[in-house]
Amino acid sequence: MTDIRRLSDDAAAEAVRRNEIDILVNLNGYFGEERTRIFAMRPAPIQVNYLGFPGTLGAPYIDYIVADHTVIPTKDQQFYAEKIVYLPHSYQVNDSKKPISDKCFTRSELGLPENAFVFCCFNNNYKINPCTFDSWMRILEQVGDSVLWLFADSTAAAKNLRKEAVKRRISPDRLIFASVMELPEHLARHRAADLFLDTLPYNAHTTASDALWSGLPVLTLIGNTFAGKVAASLLNAIQLPELITTTREQYEAAAVELANAPSKLGRLKEKLANNRITAPLFDTRLFCQHIEAGYSEMWRRYLSNSPAGHIFVDP
Repeated sequence: MTDIRRLSDDAAAEAVRRNEIDILVNLNGYFGEERTRIFAMRPAPIQVNYLGFPGTLGAPYIDYIVADHTVIPTKDQQFYAEKIVYLPHSYQVNDSKKPISDKCFTRSELGLPENAFVFCCFNNNYKINPCTFDSWMRILEQVGDSVLWLFADSTAAAKNLRKEAVKRRISPDRLIFASVMELPEHLARHRAADLFLDTLPYNAHTTASDALWSGLPVLTLIGNTFAGKVAASLLNAIQLPELITTTREQYEAAAVELANAPSKLGRLKEKLANNRITAPLFDTRLFCQHIEAGYSEMWRRYLSNSPAGHIFVDP
């Protein structure tokens, strides 16, 4: 293994060439500690956009993007500079051994009311736009004995969101903010919530799979872009398509219905508990077989001097 974190882009590209890397995978795109300039130097014969950036990089030096039929329908291929590698279930890799703490949090420990219905969204606060927040406030208005449990990115964000709740005639006390926890404990505290409410136009990604792995149903509103279809991809792969809505009115109505129908929500949680073990989403071994088949086909095409083309991995 070669650690390139302290190498310049030029030195990192040379390390890729020296190590004769056949397939170079970009896991950040334009996010975070992006190193896209390395890819622009074309140090590997095949270069792939995967996981970190939910959309096209729009670059001629990226050959493929790994996806699935939910996040990139075939009709959307024209909007991608890359060729699509279609995995048969969800494009998102998940760890079937991710530990969840055995700690049983009480709601009072987490600052939650004991008897309220707890809607939850642990997405970064920057994903909460006015349209999504309006929907949430309308849901709270219709489910009187309910609260919204959010992640606190900062004290400023919490203060501003509570201020916006007041503007929409919702008590600021009904917004409760969770602080940072170690991942096993964070996963365990999901059990204190009743329903995860997704965001749009940028869905929950890792936060959605964390909720599902923890046994918390995720209600999503599917969007028109890769970033807005990820939660639907996860729900399809765990065989819970009934939690995918297509309009904001449907999304709000479903949230209210589930809050007022404990037996229906209970059945969904039971189905999730069963599917989390049997459905493809958290079958890490199966996922590895599928993505390795995609890489093998990329390499086969390269060796045969065939141009990059869309790849459909057989389930």
